Amino acid sequence: MSRPSVFVSSAYYDMKHVQSSVDCFIETMGYQSVSSNKADISFSLDAPFDRFLPREVTKADIYVLVIGGDSGFKAGVENKTGELFFEGYDAIIKKELESAYSRNIPVYILIEVKVYAEYQTYLRNKTNENVEYAHADSVRIFQLIEEIFLSSNNSPFHSFDHVSDGMAWLREQWAGLFGELLQLRTTQEQLLTLSKQIEALSVINTNLQRAMNSMGDQPKPDQVLELIQLEPQGANEAIQNEALKQNKSFRVLSDRNITIGQFRAALLATETFSDFKDKLDELSSGVDKIKPFLSVYHCSSEAKKSFNEARVVLGKAPYFPLQSNGQ
Repeated sequence: MSRPSVFVSSAYYDMKHVQSSVDCFIETMGYQSVSSNKADISFSLDAPFDRFLPREVTKADIYVLVIGGDSGFKAGVENKTGELFFEGYDAIIKKELESAYSRNIPVYILIEVKVYAEYQTYLRNKTNENVEYAHADSVRIFQLIEEIFLSSNNSPFHSFDHVSDGMAWLREQWAGLFGELLQLRTTQEQLLTLSKQIEALSVINTNLQRAMNSMGDQPKPDQVLELIQLEPQGANEAIQNEALKQNKSFRVLSDRNITIGQFRAALLATETFSDFKDKLDELSSGVDKIKPFLSVYHCSSEAKKSFNEARVVLGKAPYFPLQSNGQ
């Protein structure tokens, strides 16, 4: 079974230790951790940043971004170079986010609590270039956070003080995500059942309309009542056919041009698998060598199990002894 893949990215230098902790946490959760650290991706000012975009982010199931305030950029370097440095960082993060958003995978953002607190100060002092920030070495960090928050994707975020705090938040978020997936699965099953019921009602309506038309302009009340009483049988047949279409043996036979009607009729008309082979061969005279194929195919325990299941759907006794199902 494939493990969920989580791509972890840290926007700035001082979050590398947090990123490593997140990597370990992900592995303990049983997921696969992928990060720029593991991919050995380094950043260079004299090369196009596009080539540093981690390929793995395009294949990840979850994306986690960790934001701190120390870029690792050394003081004293000319401002022009510094701006290029941040542009490279920002562009990489934005491309990663764009990739995650375009694939509609869950995105979670961890922001160091001191940086997030100063981000609130930044919002009130955008136009004041003289403000100095104690926990961020460039307003570009705040600009990146603001751009993320202003996007239409509404990714959940958490400001953390300790690494354990961030891990606890991720664990809670992923537990909620898992719960939503389970609920979605239940909802899909309910919709499938509802769809089958609607199809059954459609069959009833069609059959009733056809029968009513055959009775003329003014059918007698007792004739209509008789039709209504018989139609649940037709609805049940429609539901049974939907179940048979999911049967493994039918899917195999349908690849050999056996129809659901032929499969159903052969199952209903016989009490042994040997008779089933003869009957299906008779009903599908246009299908070449169906009997020899069934003689070989039915030998597997999975085939016997699926034929038994098909018989049970129709309210018939299994062809094969039940203990054979586990062999």
